[in-house]
Amino acid sequence: MTHPASAAAPLSRRNALQILSCGVAAVALPGSSRALAQSASGSPASAEASGLLDTLAWNFLDLSPGTATSLGVDTGAHAALRSRMEDRSPDGVARMAALLRRDLAAVSAVDETGLDPATRTSLEVIKSAYTTSLEGFAQPYGDVAVGSWRNTPYVVIQNVGAYLDTPRFLDADHPIKTPEDADAYIARLAQMDDQLDGELVRMKAATDKGLVPPDFLLDRAIAQMESTVADAGKDGGGLVASVANRTGTFQGDWEKQAKSLVAGDVLPALQRQLAELKRQRGLASSAPGLRERPGGAQFYAWALKASTTTAMPAEEIHKLGHEQLAELHGRMDPILKDLGYTQGTVGARMTALGKDPRFMFAKGDEGRDQIMAFIRQRIDWITSQMPRAFRELVPGNVEVRRLPLAEEPGAPTAYGGAGSKDGTVPGKMWINLRTTDLHRKYDLPTLVHHETIPGHVWQGEYANRLPLIRSILAFNAYSEGWALYGEQLGDELGAYDDDPVGRLGYLQSIAFRACRMVVDTGLHSQGWSREEGIRFFMEKNGNKREEVVNEVDRYCSWAGQACGYKMGHNEINRQRLRAISELGDAYDLRDFDQAVVDGGNVPLDVLGDNITRYIAGVKG
Repeated sequence: MTHPASAAAPLSRRNALQILSCGVAAVALPGSSRALAQSASGSPASAEASGLLDTLAWNFLDLSPGTATSLGVDTGAHAALRSRMEDRSPDGVARMAALLRRDLAAVSAVDETGLDPATRTSLEVIKSAYTTSLEGFAQPYGDVAVGSWRNTPYVVIQNVGAYLDTPRFLDADHPIKTPEDADAYIARLAQMDDQLDGELVRMKAATDKGLVPPDFLLDRAIAQMESTVADAGKDGGGLVASVANRTGTFQGDWEKQAKSLVAGDVLPALQRQLAELKRQRGLASSAPGLRERPGGAQFYAWALKASTTTAMPAEEIHKLGHEQLAELHGRMDPILKDLGYTQGTVGARMTALGKDPRFMFAKGDEGRDQIMAFIRQRIDWITSQMPRAFRELVPGNVEVRRLPLAEEPGAPTAYGGAGSKDGTVPGKMWINLRTTDLHRKYDLPTLVHHETIPGHVWQGEYANRLPLIRSILAFNAYSEGWALYGEQLGDELGAYDDDPVGRLGYLQSIAFRACRMVVDTGLHSQGWSREEGIRFFMEKNGNKREEVVNEVDRYCSWAGQACGYKMGHNEINRQRLRAISELGDAYDLRDFDQAVVDGGNVPLDVLGDNITRYIAGVKG
C-alpha cells in the first residue's frame, strides 16, 4: 500500500508536526523491489581517495587502540594495537589534535572531480568530524570526542573517566582467546595508572582555572571512586577477576601479574584521583550548568553544535522542545482517557500509570531475571519484523549485559552499540539493574528497540560494512536520531497494535527526548537548578524520579548531548516526508530506511544529500 501522506495530497502543518514529533501510525510497507542508486564508480580517483581513507583510519587507531579492539581490527599487521591504551594525558590530547589538523588538511586537498558519491560522502564526514573536534580542542578544558558523542567539560566525573571506562573495556571488549591475548590484557592493565595520572594532570589544571563540577556530581563521583578503590583493594577486584576467569585453560601467571599491577600501580593512581575529587568538592557549588562556569557559554555553544550537527542556538532548541512535547502529549491524552485516566495533566496521569503494580517488575534478583527475559523476547520479535523495513538485512548480533555494579549509580537506564567489524564480537545492550524500579513493562519494549534492533546495534552493523574510517566516525544527532527512529519503526511495525499501554510507553519515550531539549538548554543556558530539571520531567512527562535524577545529572556532565536525539529524529522524519512527497506511489519504506543506513553515520546536512541521491535513483 502507499503512504496516506504521499505525493498526491499535501501535508497539513499539523500532520507534518506529528510525524516530526513522533512518527506516523501507518507506514508504506514492502511493495515491489527497488535498487538503490548509490554504487561506487570504481574510478581511479575514487580508488586513490579510498587509499587515503584507509590511511586516515589507521592514523586515528594508532592513537585510539581501544577502538581497534572494539572493531576487531587489531589483528595481523596491526596486532600490536591490542597491547596498547589511549593516552589521556595533556600530551596525548595534543597529539590527537595535531593528527586531526594534519589529516584534515590532506582530505581538504583532495580533488573531488570524478569521485563516486560514497567516497564524497566519506570525505565530507571526515571534514565535519575533524573540524568540529578541533573546535572542541580549542576550548580551554574538557574531554573532546572525535567522531563520537561524549563531549564533556569534566575529565573525570560520575560517568566519565578511565576509572569507569578502562575496567569495562578490558572486561567486555578486550578478548582473551589465547595466551597472547592474556599478555595483551596485562600490558594494557600496566598502562592504566598512566591513564589515570594523565587525567589527573588535566583535572588539576581545570580546577586551577576555576572549572569545578557541581557538588552533587562530585558526591556521586567520589562515592563511585571509593567503591572502585575498595574493589581494587580486594586482591585487585574485577580487574584481576576478568583475566583470571578467562585464562583457566591456559598455563601462565596472569592473575599474579594483574594483582601486582593493581596493588602497586592502579590502586595508588585511583587514590590520587580520589584526593583531587575531594579537593574539588571543597570548592564546589550546587549550580548545575555551564553558564555559571568560566568560559561555559562558549563551551556549551560548541557542545550543542557537536551534538546536533546544526547551528541552532540554545534558545530555539528550548522552544522547539516545548512545542514538540505539547504535540506528543496531544497524542497521549486520548489513549489515557480510553484507559480511564481522565483527570489531570498528561504528566500526572502517566505518574499514576507508573504506580500501577500490573506494569512493575518484581523486586530484587527475581525482577532482574524477569527484565532480562523480557528484553530477549522483545529482541526476538523485532528481529522477525526487519524484512518489512529493510531491503538488505544484517545479522543483528546482540548480547544483553548488566552494567558493572560500580557504574550503575551514575549511569542511564541503558545504552548499546554494535560489535566488532568482523562480527565476532556481538553488539551489546547494557541495562542498568541497580533497582528494578527503573523499568516498567510498558516502557522497556521501546528501550530495547532503541538500544538494539532496529536502533544502535542494527544501524552499527551497517556502518561496519563501510570503509574503516566510517565505522570509526559517528555523529550524535544521527546515532541517537536513528535509535529514536528505531523506536518509531517498532510502533509502525505493529509492536503496540494490541497494546495501548505499550504505545503510551513509546510516546512517553519520544516525549522524554523533547523534554531533554528543554531541560538540557534550561540547565546550561537559562540558569535552571538541578531540581527544576528533575521536576520538569516528573511533572510534565510523568517520569519516575529514580529515572530522571541520573538523567539530569548526565546532562550536567555531558553538556548538549541530550539535545541530539530529537534533533536527529526530526531530521530523519523530515527527509522521509520529503521522499514520500516527491516519490508518491514509488515510495517504499524499505528503500528509504536502506538509504539512511547505507549512507552511514553522517552529519545531518550530509544525510539530506544522501536522501537526495536516493530519490533521484528511484525516479531514474
